[in-house]
Amino acid sequence: MIRTDDQLRFALRAMLRQRFRTIMQLIAMSIGVLAVVLLTGLGEGGRQYVLGEFSSLGKDVLIMLPGRKETSGGMPPLSGEGTRDITLQDAQSLLRLPEVERVAPLIVGNSEISRGSLSRESLVLGTNQAFFDIRQMKLARGQALPLLPLDQPSPVCVIGDTLRKELFAAESPLGQWLGVDAYRCRVIGVLEDTGTGLGMNMSDALILPVASAMQIFNTQGMFRVMIDVRAAQGVARITNDIEQLMTERRNGLLDVTIVTPDSIMRAFDNVLSIMTFAIAGIGAISLFVAGVLIMNMTLITVSQRTAEIGLLKALGAASHEVRSLFILEAVMMSLLGGGLGLSLAQLCLWGARLRFPDIPFAAPLWASAAALGIAMLCGLLFSWIPANRAASQAPVLALQHQNGK
Repeated sequence: MIRTDDQLRFALRAMLRQRFRTIMQLIAMSIGVLAVVLLTGLGEGGRQYVLGEFSSLGKDVLIMLPGRKETSGGMPPLSGEGTRDITLQDAQSLLRLPEVERVAPLIVGNSEISRGSLSRESLVLGTNQAFFDIRQMKLARGQALPLLPLDQPSPVCVIGDTLRKELFAAESPLGQWLGVDAYRCRVIGVLEDTGTGLGMNMSDALILPVASAMQIFNTQGMFRVMIDVRAAQGVARITNDIEQLMTERRNGLLDVTIVTPDSIMRAFDNVLSIMTFAIAGIGAISLFVAGVLIMNMTLITVSQRTAEIGLLKALGAASHEVRSLFILEAVMMSLLGGGLGLSLAQLCLWGARLRFPDIPFAAPLWASAAALGIAMLCGLLFSWIPANRAASQAPVLALQHQNGK
């Protein structure tokens, strides 16, 4: 009867004797686990980032986009394109609904921002004071946009922290004038560094009244309108009221789309979860390939260690003990390779978080556990056939086969 500690020492010595074979199997298994954990971590990080972007709005905020698939005949209107523009008057009319507390129309574009000899291309966002409350944006200094009628321009602006550093350095920007193409505005506030939100880098943005943005970009249509409602419980009813109002204003044609953060989050969550599982499945194919390599290597090992097998059986080792020796060796190889792959994956994800700090790249616990479990299972299954072949050899024939070489 071979003791467990003797089996472990035997398997370890066999791995050390065949260093090249051991290294190849470790590399194959580690690449498989690395692929599963790394791909899952990247997919999960992207999913959490997208969900976090929309969850920051809260459940009581609706977004009105121009166009509907039924009226535009194309893709859903997330691009902001539609058959008819949303006007300032449309946005203003929403305040007549008792359930609507405030609205924030948005015009988005890129423009040349200049101060003296310094200039750079930056995001320009036209909106109103309500936008700061809806988005829960905080100011590092100064004040937000003044409370103005939507159709009244004003030469004031609020800038992001990155824009402040690049155009003003250590100097205070408050009260200073900036050029936005041919338009000039005075800085009255600086945002806290909040990074990217809803696809817009607010740290690199310049925010000014919506009427001023309409003059700069020569447009009458809104990119979208954010609607803050008084109660999140009646979102479905409020959405219906808004659609009825827009239909009346557009001669009986509804060509706007109302979306809620919850609906967007559910849609993205479903799609991104499927994508995460899909790419994890693709990575799992690498583990299958590694298992085939283990089987081939173990078959070669059995043929090379014929005399050793014969001697073990001649000394009284049972067939199941010989089988367990080869299986134990393969499982140990799988565990070591899996641990190496898991460590490399965590290192890569750590590097990704350093490169993209806004995205929470991290492999979920189930992915790491599943990758190690599948690695062990592959080692067990694919070593079974070679181990059976080793266990079925007769000791005398095995020794004679070796002596005949």
